[in-house]
Amino acid sequence: MAAKLVFIHGLESTSQGTKGQYFQQNFPGMIIEDYVGSFAERMKKLSSLLNSKNDLILVGSSYGGLMAAQFSVANESRIIKLILLAPALNLPEFNLNTQKTLQTPVIIYHGINDNIVDPYIVKGIAQKAFRYMEHHLVDDDHSLHETFSNLDWKKILWAE
Repeated sequence: MAAKLVFIHGLESTSQGTKGQYFQQNFPGMIIEDYVGSFAERMKKLSSLLNSKNDLILVGSSYGGLMAAQFSVANESRIIKLILLAPALNLPEFNLNTQKTLQTPVIIYHGINDNIVDPYIVKGIAQKAFRYMEHHLVDDDHSLHETFSNLDWKKILWAE
């Protein structure tokens, strides 16, 4: 059973941003859509797209990381892995609704020079939210300009 790869872009980005184009070129079967509107509207579209799909590996960038994390709260059994890039987990939309931590494996990359989403606040939230977390603070900015293209995406996106 092959994993289904999904990329969720950030608030002011699109499927045609740098990350979206990279994934389109290197992982042609990846689900990459545009999300607009309020958080609720974006989540409704994401839920609709993934409605009947299981074995998901979600990659979310910034606001898309928030969306991926919140989607996994409600659909944990359907998620194999989360990869969060400078995720905006510090926004009030991220709500566990429970006292338990998520069991889904999570890999986070966050730039220490991020002036949009505080990497240290997010790390504290993530440590409470995710039981199995691999967290990387990197010398980079919010968009991870230096880091993103140097990551071994084939290895990261491989489902164990």
